[in-house]
Amino acid sequence: MTLKTKLQDDLKAAMRSGDKRRLAALRLTLSAIQIAETAETRATRGDLTDEQVIAVIHTEVKRRRDTIAELEQVGRPELLADEQAELAALLDYLPQQLSRDQVAEAARAVIAETGAAGPAQIGAVMKQLMARLKGQADGKLVNEVVRELLTKR
Repeated sequence: MTLKTKLQDDLKAAMRSGDKRRLAALRLTLSAIQIAETAETRATRGDLTDEQVIAVIHTEVKRRRDTIAELEQVGRPELLADEQAELAALLDYLPQQLSRDQVAEAARAVIAETGAAGPAQIGAVMKQLMARLKGQADGKLVNEVVRELLTKR
């Protein structure tokens, strides 16, 4: 069963159970997947792979996190709860995320490999590290860890 099929089945289950937040999150995500498939079809003639679907879900998760941050700043708790529920629903479909310590360990390894000695080499370290941790860690967290490690040098 592909991830897209699982999302579609879970959408039907959310409709039956009346879980409005999960239903909204799944509808928006499936819509984003369909848009991505339309763009992809023009180039390759096919459905998205599970990795591509995960990338779309990551984008939707990032949107929810950004919206949550904005809602916290403007003080809208009634909308905040809805966004947090949608975020929680989408996180179920992503692979297990690495902890800060695990990201730091991977960053140290890449820093040693590249020979990075200071903040000027953040770009080179980030490029290699994000390729290794693709889908396993949030880019913002990775950036924070790399900056922290390279500014200490």
